[in-house]
Amino acid sequence: MESLGPPMATLRAKSKQASLLWLEGLREACCLHRVVIYCLRSRELTIRTGQCFLLNGFIFLGSILTLKAVIIPVLQWILPNQCPDKHSLESCPFGGTLRFYSFLRLGLVQLFYVFWFYPLYILSYILSTLWYNDIAKYGFFAITNYGHAGEESHNELQSPTPQNRSHADKPMDLEGILIGIAEQVYSVLLLSFFFFQVYVTGFVPYIGKAINFLLLSWMYAYYCFDYKWNLSGLSLDKRLDFFESNWAFFAGFGCPCILAIFFFSPLVSYGVMAILYPLFVLTATGSEADKIIALPRRQWEGFGLGRLPIFFAADYASDFTVRTSNKAAICDRLRVLSFFQCRSSQIMRPLLKSRNL
Repeated sequence: MESLGPPMATLRAKSKQASLLWLEGLREACCLHRVVIYCLRSRELTIRTGQCFLLNGFIFLGSILTLKAVIIPVLQWILPNQCPDKHSLESCPFGGTLRFYSFLRLGLVQLFYVFWFYPLYILSYILSTLWYNDIAKYGFFAITNYGHAGEESHNELQSPTPQNRSHADKPMDLEGILIGIAEQVYSVLLLSFFFFQVYVTGFVPYIGKAINFLLLSWMYAYYCFDYKWNLSGLSLDKRLDFFESNWAFFAGFGCPCILAIFFFSPLVSYGVMAILYPLFVLTATGSEADKIIALPRRQWEGFGLGRLPIFFAADYASDFTVRTSNKAAICDRLRVLSFFQCRSSQIMRPLLKSRNL
């Protein structure tokens, strides 16, 4: 039993560290007062945020509320599904008519989804994706121009901390532009595989929902901070290293994002997330996560939680896809080259024979 003492003490210490960092991440996510401050500093940011609320809150969620509270009750009143004499549907003399009413009512509701909700969902997704980039950009510029809460935070943006790097971290020549494009493509591929991983874990029995909740928290936390890291010029490998080395903090940060949508239907969850997501993006943009994480680490005397390979499976799948695509591209180039070499030899052979003659 004495031999179990040091491992148990280490486990308790690491559990305490993880809990503290998780609470710090949760507290940072709930600092929504920053949104008001940044909107007061930037008129463009106020307009974009208002557009998100108008489209996703008033129009999208308002349409769902109108359907549930007005349209469906009116259809049930016009096309009833209960026998007026309180008989069962089988013994009711109007059973066939009631079945037709039920089918017609269901068809009208489905038409409402097809011709209104699904096109509105696609439009909202496209516009919101564009607006989120603008919101992050305007929020980042507002912080750069005015600082977080004073000059100290403004200097922090200029300092080469692990989280915030200047654009000098990437060369701005042609090679740097190509590297940036390649990182963006690889990042999209990586997050796509990670999203598939999150989706699959939801089907794991017993513990699937808990794992799904944790992975979703990490995924949305990464999405929120990725705008800031991209605008700061932080390379992809440094983003992943910082994220996986501080996994407890980001799990806490992403928790409020998921709690707001985890228990709703898919369409309602999308509407709620589309409203809350830009708020968390602005909160992440104004967060000084590196300073918050560094403060308790001084008390731990360098013994941190260690890096958790959250994106290992997605990174492996992405790397395998890239290597397979490169091999296929090289083979295509070799086939084209051999074809032209063969054609050139067929053309040159008669010419050489004529010269010899």
